[in-house]
Amino acid sequence: MSFDTLLVANRGEIAVRILRTARDLGLRTVAVYSDADAGAPHVHLADTAVRLGPAPAAQSYLRADAIVEAALATGAGAIHPGYGFLSENAGFARAAEAARVAFVGPTPDQLELFGAKHTARAAAAAVDMPMLVGTGLLEDLDEAQAEAARIGFPVMLKATAGGGGIGMRACATPDELAAAWDAVRRTAGAAFGSAGVYLERLITAARHVEVQVFGDGLGRVVTLGDRDCSLQRRHQKVVEEAPAPALPDAVRQRIADAARDLAASVRYRSAGTVEYVYDAEREEAAFLEVNTRLQVEHPVTEAVYGVDLVAWMIRLAQGDTSPLDTPLQARGAAVEARVYAENPDRDHLPSAGTVTAFAVPADVRVDTWVEPGLEVSTHYDPLLAKVVASGADRDAAWAALDAALAASRLDGVATNLGLLRSIVRTPEVAEALHHTGTLAHVRDATPRVEVVRAGMLTTIQDWPGRTHLWHVGIPPSGPMDDLSFRLGNRALGNPEGAPGLECTMAGPELRFVTGATVLVAGAPTPVAVDGVPVPQWEPVDVPPGGVLTVGTPTAGMRSYVLVRGGLDVPDVLGSAATFDLGRIGGATGLPLRPGDLVSLGTAAPDSAPAHAVPLDQRPVIPASWLVGALEGPHAAPEFFTTDDVEEFYAATWSVHFNSARTGVRLVGPKPTWARPDGGEAGLHPSNIHDTPYAVGAVDYTGDLPILLGPDGPSLGGFTCPATVALGQLWKLGQLRPGDEVRFVPVDEAQADDLRRRPQADPVPR
Repeated sequence: MSFDTLLVANRGEIAVRILRTARDLGLRTVAVYSDADAGAPHVHLADTAVRLGPAPAAQSYLRADAIVEAALATGAGAIHPGYGFLSENAGFARAAEAARVAFVGPTPDQLELFGAKHTARAAAAAVDMPMLVGTGLLEDLDEAQAEAARIGFPVMLKATAGGGGIGMRACATPDELAAAWDAVRRTAGAAFGSAGVYLERLITAARHVEVQVFGDGLGRVVTLGDRDCSLQRRHQKVVEEAPAPALPDAVRQRIADAARDLAASVRYRSAGTVEYVYDAEREEAAFLEVNTRLQVEHPVTEAVYGVDLVAWMIRLAQGDTSPLDTPLQARGAAVEARVYAENPDRDHLPSAGTVTAFAVPADVRVDTWVEPGLEVSTHYDPLLAKVVASGADRDAAWAALDAALAASRLDGVATNLGLLRSIVRTPEVAEALHHTGTLAHVRDATPRVEVVRAGMLTTIQDWPGRTHLWHVGIPPSGPMDDLSFRLGNRALGNPEGAPGLECTMAGPELRFVTGATVLVAGAPTPVAVDGVPVPQWEPVDVPPGGVLTVGTPTAGMRSYVLVRGGLDVPDVLGSAATFDLGRIGGATGLPLRPGDLVSLGTAAPDSAPAHAVPLDQRPVIPASWLVGALEGPHAAPEFFTTDDVEEFYAATWSVHFNSARTGVRLVGPKPTWARPDGGEAGLHPSNIHDTPYAVGAVDYTGDLPILLGPDGPSLGGFTCPATVALGQLWKLGQLRPGDEVRFVPVDEAQADDLRRRPQADPVPR
């Protein structure tokens, strides 16, 4: 049938891929989306976008009725389902075709036939495909135990309607089978609406290979080589390659012929994949299942054969069968790595957050929907991107993937990028000796720290921060006590501004996955490694898996965790400093949260060994402070009276509990003011027309002052009778609620001296 508008019933990277292909074919496009994806790239890429409903898939992407209605309302003549969601749902395909909307995929009957594994096995057996010893649908546990005894343990208990590794359990004994029976049936019933299960002989150290097929629906079928998808975790594919390596020619030919025969026997339409389990020891392949959709790993086949399977599917749905006439010639090899939003250190728990940085090399194919600022939720599959590398042979393709992953980074959410880098460099993989259990023994080698407990307010800072953007309203941020921060970095051999952690009051608990040398500076705070107290201001080795605990200061306000080599976080507007009010900087744009992963810097620090900060350089943290301040810019007699200024310096101010990185509020005497009001600027005499501020400005917002902090505003309408000298700014970071503060007037020469001797207290003139 002919159509000029295509609706894509999916999201994420596959929706982006299909929309771009359809546009290249000259079609208008329609996207559908849930509330969670309202700002997603696929929504903006399409000519028209239709809201389906709230974030849960059952109320949005799984609503077949709403998707068909959207197609009819927008004039779409076809629906491409992508993969996942409703892509293999026969009812959805029938509803679309009943509405005279083409379903870009197999026929409803084919979806039904291969959607249940027991009927798929029957169809495969009918064309004499190689099969694993197994059963039909099982009635009860007694029958399952009897069949397992006939087959021989170990066996795999599988849901007939399963997919994506869901509804599968390996059973090595009758007791394990009994324990799995109810759980697998319950999982299958909840996930697929069918609790039917069957058994197959389990091949240990099995490989997962598959053959790409494409049929015209009239009986003609072509095969486009094979792929290896053995690198999996919990039956979920992670890395795939084409062609399948270390496969005997006879086996390769046998599985290709069998896949073509099976697809031809049902007059298969569109793209599909026939999957096999391969026993490398016996050199035997056995039918596993048919995936009646486009596979996530289809790009490796496209790379090897130089075709566009998505375009083929759309053209076939328009009635064009000529793609099957394309001369097929395999060239070289290709490998794909899936980048997931998940935490490998927490059993691959899905990760959510805002992507703060995303960079991939330009010389490889990357299928993705990710861009900085994207909100990643846990409502859907965590796939973020697919990095696809090609080469003249397998070694070249894997080398290209290695280089591509090394040059890639994604910040803001936890990902498996580090694990992918480790997979590429695993000897078992390089030698094509891997199997479906290989990844159980591969670990992410990226130096990193995991946040177990975040503390009250722990942020990543660097020094001096974003000093060049304050004129446009972006504050510098950076450590409030820059003195402690810089001293700690220098003692570790780092550049004094290298990124580190600022801990406000109650500190964090951090698990150093790969070990590190750390130094905790700043306010006197109890510090421990694996429960054993360790000193501040001295380098401490935290072993791999060791936990650093930072407690609550006994005086002062902020402590600093510095790591030899620094932290590996992206620069945002020229700095790694976190400005949480603006949601920029750091690892996620926010203070650290439990479960966050922060990569450790790998740049070699100074060659000198790490050392303790000398006692005479460590700042003293009292409860009563003397702070040197320069007069102005808004002093007597225009704004304040002479008595006001004298009282300001003579008073003992108290730090208010309502203080933060934006500013430290002080409690003390109220000025009498030199004028009755702010004139045109406002009723209160503290008001003036907008004026630039400096960090450390004594900002009167009414009758009481606030010491402007590094996250404060750069411009405002309040008077500032004094400004803290640069060498004294570190003290703002340690002012604790209830502390006493006296300001000491200093001139420029004294201010210069304090900058050279920041630990010193100012001397009154």
